[in-house]
Amino acid sequence: MTISKTFRTVALAAMLLGGVSGAALAADLTIGVRAGPLSIDPDFTAAGTHAEAMKHIYDSLIKSGNNLELEPGLATSWKAIDDTTWEFKLREGVKFHDGSDFTAEDVKFSIERIPKVAGPNPTTIYVRRVKSTEIVDAHTIRVKTDGPAPNLPNDFIRLFVVSHVAAKDYSDSAEKAAEGFNSGKAAIGTGPYKFVSWTPKEQLVLQSFDGYWGGKEPWGKVTRKEIPNDAARVAQLKAGQVDLIARIPASDVPTLETDSKLTIVRQDSVYLFNIAFDFREKPPQITAKDGSPLPKNPFLDPKVREAFDLAIDRETITEIAMEGMGTAQSQLVTPNIFGYNPDVKVPASDVEKAKKLLAEAGYPDGFKVVFTFTNDRLPGDKDTGTTIAQMLTAIGIQVDANAQPGAVYFPANTRGDYSLTMSGWGTLTGEANYTLSSLVHTNDPAKKLGAFNIRAYSNPALDKLIEDAGVEMDAKKREQFLKDANALVASDRPNLSIASIVSAWGMKKAITITPRSDEDTLAMNIRSAQ
Repeated sequence: MTISKTFRTVALAAMLLGGVSGAALAADLTIGVRAGPLSIDPDFTAAGTHAEAMKHIYDSLIKSGNNLELEPGLATSWKAIDDTTWEFKLREGVKFHDGSDFTAEDVKFSIERIPKVAGPNPTTIYVRRVKSTEIVDAHTIRVKTDGPAPNLPNDFIRLFVVSHVAAKDYSDSAEKAAEGFNSGKAAIGTGPYKFVSWTPKEQLVLQSFDGYWGGKEPWGKVTRKEIPNDAARVAQLKAGQVDLIARIPASDVPTLETDSKLTIVRQDSVYLFNIAFDFREKPPQITAKDGSPLPKNPFLDPKVREAFDLAIDRETITEIAMEGMGTAQSQLVTPNIFGYNPDVKVPASDVEKAKKLLAEAGYPDGFKVVFTFTNDRLPGDKDTGTTIAQMLTAIGIQVDANAQPGAVYFPANTRGDYSLTMSGWGTLTGEANYTLSSLVHTNDPAKKLGAFNIRAYSNPALDKLIEDAGVEMDAKKREQFLKDANALVASDRPNLSIASIVSAWGMKKAITITPRSDEDTLAMNIRSAQ
């Protein structure tokens, strides 16, 4: 806690006089994060670091607990009243930061604005099943879906509610929204903190909201400083310039754990690294080793994909590249996610079998590919990508390792510039359908599925499992569909799951944090250690 000598004197005087409110005693909190928001409009992007920041200002209809369990947010309860209608009872007595009342009209408005203002990595995935909304009364709303939608409550953990009054003039386009929200005019939420200021790529400043329905926060002012350089973030913690930092590099964890002035907290994360293959007929970054074109895309052959899978030693990656801060994984979701299949085991590395499979596929001497991965999004991404590139060379693949910052990687990947990629993905809704329907279902805008499958992968059997899970209201049947889908992904290998991340936070001894499996660093989870 960065508390000045003057503050301590004032606080002591206040205690002696006994007549000063708790607000006057609230301390300031400075958090060092790797990345911050891309806008103050919560609907601009689905990026995790963006949503993490927005959770301070705006409440979601349903909250995601520390282990991704569903909890009441602005909705106190929800139920399916028929196969295509969900009813949400809304919390009464909630105030926006400008003092206005929260009602069902704000929920309806917030749902309907998303398709108009979503930018890159679109938030439309969270409302893709919504057909219409009906206001029953001021604190009851019904959502009609385009078919049975058992996952709607999970999707609504990212339904941030904005004021329909403050945002009405800033909801026709992403550009117009940025104008209103980034200036603060429309940045009116019901969250525990009010927006004060935002300097892109530098810091977000927040002020405690005394009228918060969930109770007043202990921090009067919260500053979220963006410090993308890992070494600089660690240095600022050690120097006392920040109170807490997120995403400590694995190499620094052992040293910081011996520092008597600091506390280190670890948590298994739902974020995991996965490799995605290009299934297009003419991939832009695959050639023969001499640079000449190949007659066909080698990744269309399942033997080639299996060879790549067998070339990767996941245990070595977690122990060396991730320096012990990772766990080898067998599928696109971690074991705590609904739909995880415990029968799918982590594949063992087998270089000789991999070489044999390549030869059988017609590539005894391998081929050349550019392998692109992020180098600043998640802890260990650069080292993990570089290590995988080296492992692939052992089976005869000539790999051009292309590490890129996320700001470059994601737009280029969306354009289809890459042919072999690795990035991190987290199943933030707690159910596997979110990941499967986004990454490996056929890209189908009409069905609003496969939004992030931009490499032409299509498997009708897998599509059916995902679609069946998406409409099955019986939880046991839905879980089995998802387990079967995860098994099919593991055998067909459109993506190769590598390892999930173990996150670490560092903080001054005076404070503590309750860690979250989605890695969110929230002021609401930070408290005095006493």
